[in-house]
Amino acid sequence: MTRAELDAAGITDPALRQSYQRCRELNAEHGRTFFLATRLLAPDQRPAVHALYGFARRADDIVDQRDPRLTTVDREARLDRLARQFATADAAGDPVLAAVLHTAGMYRIPDRLFDAFLASMRMDLRITDYPDRTALDRYVYGSAEVIGLQLLPILGVVDAAAAPYAAALGKAFQLTNFLRDVDEDLARDRVYLPADELAAYGVDRELLSWCRQHRRVEPRVRRALAAQHRITRDIYEYARGGIALLAPRSRPCVTTALLLYSEILDRIEDNDFEVFGRRATVGTGRRIRVGTLGMLRAWRARRSSVPAQLVEDP
Repeated sequence: MTRAELDAAGITDPALRQSYQRCRELNAEHGRTFFLATRLLAPDQRPAVHALYGFARRADDIVDQRDPRLTTVDREARLDRLARQFATADAAGDPVLAAVLHTAGMYRIPDRLFDAFLASMRMDLRITDYPDRTALDRYVYGSAEVIGLQLLPILGVVDAAAAPYAAALGKAFQLTNFLRDVDEDLARDRVYLPADELAAYGVDRELLSWCRQHRRVEPRVRRALAAQHRITRDIYEYARGGIALLAPRSRPCVTTALLLYSEILDRIEDNDFEVFGRRATVGTGRRIRVGTLGMLRAWRARRSSVPAQLVEDP
């Protein structure tokens, strides 16, 4: 993180600056599209966004720790420790907690949003399938929708009605991941698609595993994935309606993130839903072009922006 960003955000304590820097490094390493979008925010906004990403990544790494010596009980204990540290504002020994605690306090982000996130992370330790949309939505609320709600006070709004749209965009991003990563998730013994909706097309975990083994998509699976694709596309269209409710200086960032992530859906469709052994991505050239246009729009917006209100307790 540049010194200018930390200075713009009013972060002066050396240890705190180091924590924010670590969060930025995690974002740059693991969230390429998200990190690109953060470059379109004003410098004073970026550290807080990196802090939220760092916390999410910290919890996710606990859940998906590759060390075979760690049992589910071990992972649960580590998540519980992280939750206790957050609840008691004890950042000792954790390189990202100081930054996220500072961000949560500065922007008055409700603790319940972090509690919901950690609850979904705990679900990942025990639950490998979701019987219906209601069950999946319960997981997605904590794993994705609350991220959009956490970001809202940092982005700023011109209308408090922005919250449902922010949650919907987080949900759309997550559902896109589920479609793109069917193969990878099966390798971890997880299926993040509603079982009853798959069953309507004659698809179950056994058939998905067959597709993974043979590295090709059976026609029933293709139709089931296309149905999930349509649902996700509709959520993006709904979420798009909330961009105008954000502070003008934040709109280019969110517009760029929505565009690039929704284009992953385009790539999945272009690949005829061949999600096994072939990961849909948006090419570097395309990301650079979209990012450059977004940067220009962000620069113009910041030159003419006035401060927007904060959102409290979304």
